[in-house]
Order: sequence, then C-alpha cells, then structure tokens
Amino acid sequence: MRSRRIVSRALLYLVLIVGAVLTLFPYLMVVLTSLKTAPQLNSVSPWLPAVPGTLSNYIRLFNGKIADISFLAYLWHTVLFTVILTAGQLVFTTFAAYAFARLRFVGRDVLFWAYLATMMVPNVVTMIPLYLIMRQIGWIDTWFGLMAPYILGSPYGIFLMRQFFRGLPADLEDAARIDGAGTLTILLRIFVPLSRPALGTLTILTTVFAWHNFLWPLIITSGDNTKLVTVGIASLQGNLGADYNLMMAGSFVALVPLIVIFLLFQRTIVRSIVLTGMK
Repeated sequence: MRSRRIVSRALLYLVLIVGAVLTLFPYLMVVLTSLKTAPQLNSVSPWLPAVPGTLSNYIRLFNGKIADISFLAYLWHTVLFTVILTAGQLVFTTFAAYAFARLRFVGRDVLFWAYLATMMVPNVVTMIPLYLIMRQIGWIDTWFGLMAPYILGSPYGIFLMRQFFRGLPADLEDAARIDGAGTLTILLRIFVPLSRPALGTLTILTTVFAWHNFLWPLIITSGDNTKLVTVGIASLQGNLGADYNLMMAGSFVALVPLIVIFLLFQRTIVRSIVLTGMK
C-alpha cells in the first residue's frame, strides 16, 4: 500500500512538472529571444540562452519610437484604459447585478436571461456592427469608441455579482429597511462591503482582459494617441519583416505588470478562482 502511494504521488508530481514546463516554456522563449541579437536569433537554438546576452533590444524599445510615438506612451495608454475600464465595470456591474438580484420589476428575469444569452455570441461576430455604430456617432479612433463596448458592464460580470448577491441573507436587507435605509444605502453600506471577494474576482478578470485586449483596439484605433501596448507591439511587424527580438522585448515588458500583480495578490487570485468555480 505504501509503495502504491509513493508511485501514485511520483506520477502526480511528474504530470505537474510536465504541465508547468509546457505552461512556462512560451514565457521562457519570450525572455530568451528578447536577450538575443538578430544574428544570434538565427544561429542559436530558440530554447538556449545567448552567450553573451544583450539588453540592446530593451534600450532600442525605450529610446526609439514606434511610428511617431514612444513605447512608454503605449504603456501609459494601456494603464489608463485598464483603470477606467475596470472602474466602470465595477460600478455599473454592481448596480445592474443588484437590480437583477434584489429589485422586483416586470420582466426582470426575462431581461436578465436575454442579456445573459449574449454570452453565446462570439465577440468577433459583433465587431463589424460595433464598428459601424461607432462610425455613425463619430467615435472612430477616440477613447470613447475604445471603451464604449466594455465600460458599462459585461454579461459574465453581472451574472457573477447577481449570483453572489442572491446568496446573501435577505434578513440583512429587511433589517436595514426597517431601520429606514433606502435602496442605495443598502447597496453601498451592506451589500458592497460583503461582496469584496466577488468584487476582487471581477477586478482581476477585468484587469487581465483589458490589459490583453487586442482585436477591438486594433479595429477601432488608427492614430498613435489611442493605441494600446498590444497594438503597439503588433506595429513592430512591418512590410519588410518582423523584428522578433524587439517584439519579444515589448511582450516581456507588457507581461511584467501582470506578473507583479500575481506576486502581490496570489491569495486573492486563488480565492477568486475558487469563487468563480463555485458560482
């Protein structure tokens, strides 16, 4: 029995190690490629480090310009986009989820499930209609057009918060109403403080989505004053070929903020994954 337990545990660790290697290998390739020169990229195996390594790609990335703007400007655009989008998602999603979970009005459930059904439609399908709408109202290549499809909430976020609100005891709300609290007071003073785990989950998911968003920013933006870092990295691929060393340096710089967030909020991220699975 003991030998079987040892063998099963050894197989389990072997599977976990193989999974970890497969997961981390693309990130390792990004780092190794960013530390190579163009000749080393073609002469050294992709999974081997260059000797000696070089930081020239990072120097070119921060000292040079992509089109007519610096890479730091793209990073700043992405930070601004992520912060505003996350704040908008938290505010509007919370209000909508509370209405669907606690307020009573005609057609509430039908409206909720109809809105939730939009999750079945791939985002790619709605890109062209969204672009045509933005063109009609003059929001092409503007911050309003960039944020409009996401800032007012998402079906998944509203579903997550609604399910969490529905799980809170109704006695808390009844007691608050007896004390004279209104709907807004109940939401802000009772439900929101109790919903920190769900709000943490939504914050993490929205931050990662906003930071990695590529297709819609690529379609809606054309000027350098509204481009995000993902589109900026793609701009390094020109008509004469791609500068893979520079692209990998930019990709690694774009990954650093998310790595820092993961290291600082490991427990919150794990808790959010557990909460997402339970809900």
